[in-house]
Amino acid sequence: MTTASGARTPTVPRSVRVPRLLRSCLDALDKVENAESLDRVVTPVQKAVRALPLGALRDVLHGRPMGHPLHPLMVQVPMGAWLSSAVLDYVPGARRPARLLVGLGTAAALPAALAGWADWAEQHEQQMRTGLVHAAANATAVTLYGASFVARGRHPLRGRALGLAGLACASVGGFIGGHLAYRQAAGANKTEPVPHLVEPGWHRLGPVADLTPGKPVRWMLGEVPLLVVRREDGEVDVLADRCSHLSGPLSDGDVSDGCVTCPWHGSVFRLADGAVERGPATAPQPCFETRVEEDGVLAVSLPGAG
Repeated sequence: MTTASGARTPTVPRSVRVPRLLRSCLDALDKVENAESLDRVVTPVQKAVRALPLGALRDVLHGRPMGHPLHPLMVQVPMGAWLSSAVLDYVPGARRPARLLVGLGTAAALPAALAGWADWAEQHEQQMRTGLVHAAANATAVTLYGASFVARGRHPLRGRALGLAGLACASVGGFIGGHLAYRQAAGANKTEPVPHLVEPGWHRLGPVADLTPGKPVRWMLGEVPLLVVRREDGEVDVLADRCSHLSGPLSDGDVSDGCVTCPWHGSVFRLADGAVERGPATAPQPCFETRVEEDGVLAVSLPGAG
């Protein structure tokens, strides 16, 4: 294809062209994440979710004990139950087990939603806007399935119709959830690339004498920012500086009791090994081995790469 100026523009092969409906959905989601008008809803809901007295359960809902978000695992139960009920609706004599699965899926959706809301409240504005639409689709699905469960007792055909409508809404919610997870990287470990960006071996950073004990400092190792903290006893801890949760700068956080707190969402990491002490982060920070060269310069290496 040639433009008016005579330049050629690349032609996308027909086999890889995005279907018009799917393209429209993607364009709509791009508009949603930039729709600042949604912040009038996002802000008060975020405050309400953060104010829930969940205590230690909040870290469980984030998935910290598992090392990755819990919400994607929990949604398998309602989605699996609802999809199975749709299949059983067309199996003779399977009316009762189909209704049982509808009820199971509806009940299981509630704790899955709680885990989702806990994660949602600790994300960037664009992710929360998309997440609000994701939650609306899923809430509609839960409502329809609840009505389907009730209707199936006396009006089986109406119950099946409500179930199919619920499955359609849950599918839309799942599509948006995939957009959140993979397009917007909600819940992904932001430090995973670090080991691939640092060359093997020891790397000199700077004079240890320039470090003030207890004060976090950001030093660069090539294109990788590092958090460097000198202890009172002279030992030095080095972690990847960008928080594994949403890339917050740990070097701007508070250091106390051998830990650093992310200034963005409050995740707490141990300086000695990068382990997560408190969420919403679920993945640990890459931790570097350290040594002081004869000239007093701090050198670092990834474990096993020295």
